[in-house]
This record gives sequence, C-alpha cells and structure tokens, in this order.
Amino acid sequence: MDLEEKLEKIKQQLHARNYKLTPQREATVRVLLEHEEDHLSAEDVYMLVKEKAPEIGLATVYRTLELLSELRIIHKMNFGDGVARYDLRDDNAERHHHHLICMNCGTVDEIFEDLLGGAEERVRDAYKFAILDHRLNFYGICHRCIDKVNIEDFK
Repeated sequence: MDLEEKLEKIKQQLHARNYKLTPQREATVRVLLEHEEDHLSAEDVYMLVKEKAPEIGLATVYRTLELLSELRIIHKMNFGDGVARYDLRDDNAERHHHHLICMNCGTVDEIFEDLLGGAEERVRDAYKFAILDHRLNFYGICHRCIDKVNIEDFK
C-alpha cells in the first residue's frame, strides 16, 4: 500500500468516527507516513510539519496526535525517557511489535516476531484476561554502538 492509499484509509477511519481530515491533520499524518520507521516525538513531527505547512502551530500538532492516538490510528509510546513517541498502527501487520532501545544513541529498532506467545496464553488463562496486543521493550546497546562503548558504564 502506497502513501496515498494509506492516507485515504486514515481519512476513512476519521470519517467513520465523524472527524474530518483537515489540512493540518493531513500534514501531520503525511509526516507520520513518510517517517513510519522513526518513532517520532511530537516535537519531531512538529518540526517536519512546519517544513511543509509553516502556519501550523505546535498545539495543533499535539491535538492531532492525541486525537489519532485516541482513535487508535497511531500508538503513543514512551521508552522510559519521558518523551512520548508515535507509531502508526498497521492493521495488516502482525500485532506483535517489540523494540530494541539503545541506551547509548537512543536508536529504536523494531522486532516483528511473536516473542511472548506462550506467556500470553498463560496470562490469559491464569488471570482470565483477554489480551488484544502486547509490546516488549529491550533496553541495551545496539549493534552500531556495541564496539564503541564500555557496557559496564550503563549498568
């Protein structure tokens, strides 16, 4: 699915809930679509949106991100650094979505593999809990930094 098809799908999701894809929302969604792999913060999104639509304010970007999060079009995530980051939901992708978070450079890599299948079943059975999704974050040193740092400094 290309960017325009994804944008149209999001537009339909908004319309189904009685919201419009305003030009400001469209600019924000386009930035998220163009940077799907990047786990952007609200400030990152704002800076990229400003390049395309200089009239848009930070508060508008925040409101748009909150709306998209509430409507479950995007995921709002926190990797422990106090900064909310956003990730587009992909209904066609596997729901298992895990992260490798580098404590040196801050890079976030993704794992699209079910690492918790057995644990999910145990939680469901033991706690009578209907699991809809799960996420797992690993904190450590990425392959780009591993030879450049002393791991003991991070313990």
